[in-house]
Amino acid sequence: MSEVKREQVINILKSITHPGKGRDIVTLGMVQGLVIKDNEVGFALNIDPAEAEMMEQIRQKCDAKLLDLTAASKVTSVLTAQRDPAKEIPAMQAPEKGSGPLKNTKKIPGVKHVIAVASGKGGVGKSTTAVNLALALQAIGLKAGIFDVDIYGPSIPTLLGVTEKPHQSEDKKIIPIISHGLVSMSLGYLMKQDTATIWRGPMVMGAVKQMTNDTKWDVDGELDVLVLDLPPGTGDVQLTLAQTIDVDGAIVVSTPQDIALIDARKGLDMFQKTDTEVFGIVENMSYFLCPSCGERSDIFGHGGAREIAAKLEIDFLGEIPLHMDIRETSDGGTPIVVHNPGSPHTAIYLDIARKIQAKLQ
Repeated sequence: MSEVKREQVINILKSITHPGKGRDIVTLGMVQGLVIKDNEVGFALNIDPAEAEMMEQIRQKCDAKLLDLTAASKVTSVLTAQRDPAKEIPAMQAPEKGSGPLKNTKKIPGVKHVIAVASGKGGVGKSTTAVNLALALQAIGLKAGIFDVDIYGPSIPTLLGVTEKPHQSEDKKIIPIISHGLVSMSLGYLMKQDTATIWRGPMVMGAVKQMTNDTKWDVDGELDVLVLDLPPGTGDVQLTLAQTIDVDGAIVVSTPQDIALIDARKGLDMFQKTDTEVFGIVENMSYFLCPSCGERSDIFGHGGAREIAAKLEIDFLGEIPLHMDIRETSDGGTPIVVHNPGSPHTAIYLDIARKIQAKLQ
């Protein structure tokens, strides 16, 4: 098989002209973040948001030409819009809660409600919590889906035991994967396993927006609720979603540790500043139950998340133990809620799901 050369890709992209400017998209500086690896090509087109509809056709033309004229096995392109530095808000004048000038949200087609599951830092079990909550919402009668927006560390393919790749519909929509009855989409479905995602902010935001809009979420009927598994922290992805998608509410996951709670406060603050309702906080790994004797140990402390919830006057949704069954079923691709519907751990997720359902009504 012949190898795809960078110069070859650039020359092909140079043959594509911007309809309104009469110059090619490379000369105009629109092609950014070009990556070629194992004959897979990826890049972003930096555009004026006002030209998004027109440039989507150009993006598709780029993909088609590269697939036709090179040995590329796959082309992944996204539209992105760099912010105008002159219009950025100075750091000392960042909007406070309720100001909302940066927010211009809209509903996701085929989805009634959207819930964001976030954490201030990694390693607190956010993704495990998100997927079990999505399955619990499904178990109580809602048609549910999960969107793995953790671009740099997608976990949903492993948690749901998915190895297949999504397909495209005739209208060029991505058909999400259904596993355990749950509609799901993840960047991890589109990339080779163990491949690192090394993208700059604008390309990340473009990928998130494109996956959101190009996925056929109602492939099995309109979703009652879509759970977003956000990346840890308070970066580009979180802000992009909070400012562009109509999110009904956010759930923050934390462990009882002081360091995790400090970061959880930052996550809560971000949602408040973007006028996103916080449904509550979940304390994960809240305590450890010995599988042999049943003795309880508070390995990471206990009750810190409940205290923060009380101080900030938000709901405390529940505490989930650190238990081998939750870990093993998640690693095995069959989360505890579906693996053992009658377990006490499943009962905790179901209880939290019912609290969430009540907030959506």
